[in-house]
Amino acid sequence: MLTATIENVLNRGLPRSPRAQQLCAELTGRSVAIEVREITRLLVESTGSTLRITRGDAGADAEIVGGPFGLLALGGDTPEAVLQRGDVEIRGDAELAQKFRELALLLRPDLEEALADLTGDVPAHQVGRFARMALGWTRKAAATTAENFAEYLGHERQDLVPKNEGEHFLRGVDAVREDVDRLEARIALLGQRRGGAQ
Repeated sequence: MLTATIENVLNRGLPRSPRAQQLCAELTGRSVAIEVREITRLLVESTGSTLRITRGDAGADAEIVGGPFGLLALGGDTPEAVLQRGDVEIRGDAELAQKFRELALLLRPDLEEALADLTGDVPAHQVGRFARMALGWTRKAAATTAENFAEYLGHERQDLVPKNEGEHFLRGVDAVREDVDRLEARIALLGQRRGGAQ
């Protein structure tokens, strides 16, 4: 049921995007497996004019494996960072996986537009605006909470070293290391002079 719903949503967007149609045709007969760790594995395959989505362990030309949040983050502005952190792993043909990712981004539904079909433009725009504001507030609240928690652990409980104290300590370590390097060079130079004088 879920696979059929996802398939319908993606295929509904194909006629609206010439680039998506071109990619779908280029990917004819090719497939990518999307594995949500310990949850499910979906196989996305291009027929040339549509996408077909099935569940199962069938072989694929490329595999994208990760947790649900990592896979969602691939649709964001910095997919490279997600891959570098190891939140998502690509196996097989990475270029093919990138083409399927581009296709998915082109076919991503515009929820405000879909809602406008049901309620009209003005209410859909208001709901979309409210959702964007709520998301922005949630992100800001999460960042503030993380900062406050880190400050609590650093200053109140002293479980963590506060950032400025850690940086001060590391600058001191670097200064001592440089001083030891200079002293070592000076001792080596004195040893050479003493050896040359004898």
